[in-house]
Amino acid sequence: MTLPKRWKLLHSHLAFDHPWCQVRQDTVQLPNQTIIDDYFVSIRPEVAMIVPITPEGTILFVRQYRHGVQKVLLELPAGHFYPPEESAEVAARREFEEETGYQSQDWKFLGVLYDNPPKDTNGIHVFLAQNIHQVGEQHLDITEEIELVFIPINEVMDTIFRGKICVSGTIAALVMALHGM
Repeated sequence: MTLPKRWKLLHSHLAFDHPWCQVRQDTVQLPNQTIIDDYFVSIRPEVAMIVPITPEGTILFVRQYRHGVQKVLLELPAGHFYPPEESAEVAARREFEEETGYQSQDWKFLGVLYDNPPKDTNGIHVFLAQNIHQVGEQHLDITEEIELVFIPINEVMDTIFRGKICVSGTIAALVMALHGM
């Protein structure tokens, strides 16, 4: 079996450059020699996502409005690396405490997911945080209004199958975390 071949990057430039959104326009040559001169890629910051579990065996989710799809969604706590050179674990710990007011001393890196690899550059760095405990209040950004939702581990899969959890990165991270439990 022959592995798929990489595309050849012929030219690349920023088609849109804004502090909150960058889009790159690539000219690529496919393995069959076809040239595509308008392949657009969204340059996105790396993301840290946390699967937080209480000592009682519940998972802490966040429910918040997501303007891109214009829906209130139930998902795992997550956020961008800031600054971009911040380490994945530092970003995970910071975002988790900011969004929830909780901390953990028991962290485990589970791996990196790619949510939309044809068009986005970033990875989602997934962490398991066990024995979480509240240490303070949420410290939310101006765009955030977050409700904390606790779901027992044994009810998570049913919550997914009922369509109450429908964010792909959250579902994939839950599979990674719960597989060994």
